[in-house]
Amino acid sequence: MKAAVIAAPKAPWEIRDVPTPEPGPGEVLVRVRACGVCHNDVWTAQGVFPFPSFSPAITGHEAAGEVVALGPGVTGRRVGDRVGTTWVQETCGRCGYCRRNLPLTGQSGMNCAESVMTGLNTQGGHAEYVCVKAASTVLLPDGLDYTTAAPVLCAGYTAWSALRAARPQPGERVAVLGVGGLGHMAVQYSRACGFDTVAITGSPDKHELALGLGARAVVANGTELREAGGADVVLVTGISYRSAADALQGLLPGGRIVLAAIDPNDSFTVGPASAFWSMRQQVIGATHDGLRYLTEALDLVARGAVTPVHEVFAKEDVAEAVSRTAAGDVRFRAVVTY
Repeated sequence: MKAAVIAAPKAPWEIRDVPTPEPGPGEVLVRVRACGVCHNDVWTAQGVFPFPSFSPAITGHEAAGEVVALGPGVTGRRVGDRVGTTWVQETCGRCGYCRRNLPLTGQSGMNCAESVMTGLNTQGGHAEYVCVKAASTVLLPDGLDYTTAAPVLCAGYTAWSALRAARPQPGERVAVLGVGGLGHMAVQYSRACGFDTVAITGSPDKHELALGLGARAVVANGTELREAGGADVVLVTGISYRSAADALQGLLPGGRIVLAAIDPNDSFTVGPASAFWSMRQQVIGATHDGLRYLTEALDLVARGAVTPVHEVFAKEDVAEAVSRTAAGDVRFRAVVTY
């Protein structure tokens, strides 16, 4: 099969012929039709995160395609099913964390030392075929094409999980910090749920885009958010925790700030002069918070309430898709077809 192989940390992605995997117990073989490029894929390839522990290194966890073969013991999927894959496939089931019997989420992947994570310690989806645990897949809604579904499998899943984690109440205002791969979908999810939605971005060229996505207003920073009346919820979807700390200026009493993105270079801090303690505010971490949330996120897209903005690249142009993602030069998600 053809796959996007990363020869070494910081090496360009290149299309190579590699063996087609065979599904093991509990696995399905998926013929990948489209796979999104997550910024975490880029950081993994650059060595910012641990480089894949398998060879050849093939990353990617936003793969959408159809099931073409079943491994032993698979009953919940059939050949021909249209499915999406996820980041965390399974955990060991026996460690202290797993004994808590919590749902399979991004939290599971970070707390079980033997978790199976697509594109990190087992082959990812930037290939013509990928084997994944059947239980970690979701059926795609009828009529939802693969290139539109792919960005939902991580970016949309994360954005929707963050909004759900904040538990906004009727009449509350939601602010989305960062209008990128996650943020442009978070704005739409918030608006689709009927919340007064504000976008926070320091990029003037994104103001009109954010308004078109459903934001009622766009501000540049926490000060402007406060002057605009503040927000009950701030969803941090950009990769700057410094900007997240600045956004606290506009968080209302009893408000929740949700960290849904990773800043590999800085820490989120509450300054000594902050009145955070007296405002009864909360900091909440959010990741992929359960496959039912992914199903909800996909259904909102299938219904037309949310539309992932993406650019499609042929597999031969995967290196360009990656470089443009790294440079922040994609509106708003690069999707590679295989």
